[in-house]
Formats: sequence, structure tokens, C-alpha cells
Amino acid sequence: MTFREQVTKLLEEGLSEKPEMFLIDLSISDNYKIIVTLDGDKGVNLQDCIDVSRIIENNLDREEHDFELEVASVGVGSPLKLKRQYIKNIGRTLKVKTGKETIEAELIDADEQKIVLSWMAREPKKIGKGKETVQKKLELPYSEIIEAVVTINFN
Repeated sequence: MTFREQVTKLLEEGLSEKPEMFLIDLSISDNYKIIVTLDGDKGVNLQDCIDVSRIIENNLDREEHDFELEVASVGVGSPLKLKRQYIKNIGRTLKVKTGKETIEAELIDADEQKIVLSWMAREPKKIGKGKETVQKKLELPYSEIIEAVVTINFN
């Protein structure tokens, strides 16, 4: 079993004990620096990172591979990568880049195929001069999303 396979197996075991958590990224460099990035349906706290770190660290042999291990939660402002992250962020504001535009809107729904965004926009009146505020709604398949990031509002 390769070093990467060992780490992956241990990581899967650790996450099976915490089904509300999920892996965002695992990278292992040539000099055995392991970086694990996690997210969770209800977020990830320090103890979660410690628990996963211990499972990996306590079951790898430092005599065989001198490794460095970093386990962290996904950062604020990091792009969403998994459908599960969109689902957990329903009700929050996203900045979504597509091939055509960038939209900042509330994520009102997400499923396995698409997300649904809602926002207010100023548009020319249909009759007469001036502009009016209208409610916009867009269903967007994941395949059209280049990048989506949760925005933080301090209101």
C-alpha cells in the first residue's frame, strides 16, 4: 500500500466516525507534507481537526516516512467545491462567477443538479421612464459555475 493510500484509508476511517464532516482536499507533497482540508454540515471546530489529525498521526510509522501533517477547516472566502457545500450554505449570500457574469445573490435552493439564486435588481420600467426594483431568480446548473464563494455580511 502506498503512503497516499495509507493516509486516504486512515482519513476515511476518521471521517466515518463523524458523518457530518467531509473532505474538501487532500494533498501530499514529495517530502511527505500532508495537508487535509475539511468542511462539515455544521462547520468544523478545532476539536474535529485534532481528532482527525490524531487518527492519521497515530497510525502512520514515522520511521518509515518522516511526515508533516496539517489538518484544517476550509477557510472563509474559499471557493465552494462540492454540492454538499452549496446545500449547507442555503440562505447565505454567494458571489457566483459564470462564463457570462458575476452574480451576488442569496442561495435559496441547491440539489444534485443545480442551485437557485435570488436577488433584487434595478431595471428600466416596462412602461414609462425610470427604473424599478425587481426580484430576480436564476436556476444555475453546476456545470455553468466557474467559482462560487460565500460572502460575509457585517450588517
